[in-house]
Amino acid sequence: MEVEPGEEAPKPSLKKLGGAFVGLLQGHLELLGIEFQEEKARTVRLFLLAGVSLILGLLVLIGLSAALVIVFWDSYRITAILVLCAIYAVGMAICIGRALKLAKACASPFQATIEELTRDRERLLP
Repeated sequence: MEVEPGEEAPKPSLKKLGGAFVGLLQGHLELLGIEFQEEKARTVRLFLLAGVSLILGLLVLIGLSAALVIVFWDSYRITAILVLCAIYAVGMAICIGRALKLAKACASPFQATIEELTRDRERLLP
């Protein structure tokens, strides 16, 4: 197709390009919003369950500790208290270690959005 001196060369439709870009952006924003809502709901449930579990676990621990100290009150009360404190300290150290390990191994949030953006970049770039 030859272009006459007074005519312009055919241009790619900016409307089509803009529409495709907006559609692509809309899809990514919807995916990001869905992932954000899922992550928020999961985090709220996790904190609620962890809080209730912590309270109930502490109540059980206090009851058992009191019962143990009462049993050994006459003969070994200080020893019983120190042994309980040592057991609690070891348990706390184990929990902190596992929590740190879990935090480091956690998958990146919004992983699906990142993967979709990577695929789009590969498709769009030559």
